[in-house]
Amino acid sequence: MNKFEEKTIHTEKIYEGRIIDVEVDDVTLPNGETSKRELVRHPGAVALIALTDKDKIVMVEQYRKALGKSIIEIPAGKLEAGESPKITAARELEEETGYRAQSLSYVVSYYTSPGFADEIIYIYKAEGLEVVSEDQLQMDEDEFVELKEVSIKEALRLIEEERIHDAKTIHAIYYLMYQSLKGE
Repeated sequence: MNKFEEKTIHTEKIYEGRIIDVEVDDVTLPNGETSKRELVRHPGAVALIALTDKDKIVMVEQYRKALGKSIIEIPAGKLEAGESPKITAARELEEETGYRAQSLSYVVSYYTSPGFADEIIYIYKAEGLEVVSEDQLQMDEDEFVELKEVSIKEALRLIEEERIHDAKTIHAIYYLMYQSLKGE
């Protein structure tokens, strides 16, 4: 047992949705006291660092209702039940960008907001891109995106302007900068 572990006494499901579930747990703390934890349950997601043969990063611009604005992000999507992160990555790349990758390599995974959510994002690097669909992209019926291809320099400017304003995309840009410093 972890010395900081909190034992769940009771769970109350508050909401079950298409993307997330919300619950409130009563827990016993390590010191024997009790407390409540509001938790968001999420199936997990993948995100893609997709690079063109001209070293441009494939991104999408889309409106994010929770933020009340459009932001530019790397392509991403949630894991489907029983689907591996790598399969999800390949599917999401094609659906959101119209590209297929000759190679997909795992980069890292991380929890997005561990203080209240169990969402994990798996990041993959997609290289050897080939266009598979120049027609309408195969997005969800409630998804509207515009494809963009930007250099690392342009991406850094977009971060400063807060047009790139999410952790997964900023992480991806810094990863690419780190790789270029290492000479990879």
